[in-house]
Amino acid sequence: MGCSVRELLLRFDSRELTEWMIFHDMEPWGAEPADLRAGIVASTIANVNRDHKKRSQPYKPEDFMPRRTPAESEEQTPADHLRIIELYNAALGGEDLRKK
Repeated sequence: MGCSVRELLLRFDSRELTEWMIFHDMEPWGAEPADLRAGIVASTIANVNRDHKKRSQPYKPEDFMPRRTPAESEEQTPADHLRIIELYNAALGGEDLRKK
């Protein structure tokens, strides 16, 4: 589990935190770089096996990466937002006060 900003600042001084930030800029980690690496592998395999007559343009790594933002056609409505909040509330053991 991660820690709060306050806990982080108690554990690291500004110099060490700056070093970690520079390191992350040089060698990023996390979901996005991992998705890019997987997309590179997937696009390479797809391009090696691609039928050039049916698909003249090569695949790009981005074609195999999850989208981080919803497409316009998948935009959430206020009702979608309410349902997400209801699910979080139920998952965290909250009480729906509207039902009283």
